[in-house]
Amino acid sequence: MISYCTNVHPAEDVDGIVAQLERYALPVRERLGADRLGVGLWLSAPVARGLAEDAGARKRFRAELDARGLSVYTLNAFPYGGFHDDVVKHAVYRPEWTNPDRVAYTIDCVNVLSDLLAEDASYGSISTLPLAWREPWNEQDDRRAAEAFGEVVRAIGDRPIKLAVEPEPGCVLDTVADALGWLSGRVDPEYVGLCLDTCHLAVSFADPAETLKAIAESDVDIVKVQASAALHVEKPAEAREALAAFAEPRYLHQVREFSGGVVRKADDLPEAWTELPGEGPWRVHFHMPLHQAPAAPLSTTTDVLRTVAAGLPGEPHIEVETYTWSVLPDAGDLVGGIAAELEWAQANLVKEGVSA
Repeated sequence: MISYCTNVHPAEDVDGIVAQLERYALPVRERLGADRLGVGLWLSAPVARGLAEDAGARKRFRAELDARGLSVYTLNAFPYGGFHDDVVKHAVYRPEWTNPDRVAYTIDCVNVLSDLLAEDASYGSISTLPLAWREPWNEQDDRRAAEAFGEVVRAIGDRPIKLAVEPEPGCVLDTVADALGWLSGRVDPEYVGLCLDTCHLAVSFADPAETLKAIAESDVDIVKVQASAALHVEKPAEAREALAAFAEPRYLHQVREFSGGVVRKADDLPEAWTELPGEGPWRVHFHMPLHQAPAAPLSTTTDVLRTVAAGLPGEPHIEVETYTWSVLPDAGDLVGGIAAELEWAQANLVKEGVSA
């Protein structure tokens, strides 16, 4: 099942979420001509807590979803709240996995998903942040985070729900290799695996086929794939004006340059001009629409996404996660954009014989 992630919508209360689903998800489903549409819900911490504490509220919310032909297979529990504030930047990485608030939020999401999970789902997935921003972090934090995952696993119990840790540039688990190294031996692989965000993977300049091979050789499963594309520019010096339109103030847009056989790093797009040599291609952590390419000299990394989709073992959850529509230059109609992305995903990512 392919879902689209509702973190593109700013609502942070149940009534607001239902209104956003009515305004966007329902017409997307109708435009696609589908009986059911997968939605990867993002619930802020207060919403998750309110639903977790009120079985009646969960039942009513499930009824609202069913009435609109919407199915839930996955939650995005990476942002804790305020994901559409004027400035988000590093705040999206708080609270960290060393903070009891992160544990409580994740357990709330487990309890909510248990009642919202689609009847035909073999399991439910919850994606989460890669521990924290990279600093400060130490061995004691490693131990506390591992204990925190254990607490969530015990809360899951015998329910068919899995956590999916999402490596992201700049974080403690910056790359897939970092995530595999940390998760292996620290968490129960039956309950905790990987969320493979293909924008993040592309930004790291990791080879997607080799990455899939490394995952297959590990004891860590791919629980969820966030189908996303990064911004790519082959010659940064010739694209400064074009890139300037993407240097917006809300989200962090990490940049990586591959030059001299080395991946060089900048934590945000405005900083890249002074911190990177500009001698090789850049990839920017800016989630781009899957179905359309920006004007030259910019492009996107949908080739990485296609390679990953072609080599995926099993049938992990796939969630289209272009949360940047509100900050995209010339974004256009959101219903049309989401529908076009899902059509692209169905045509390019779904294996033969598997329905979206």
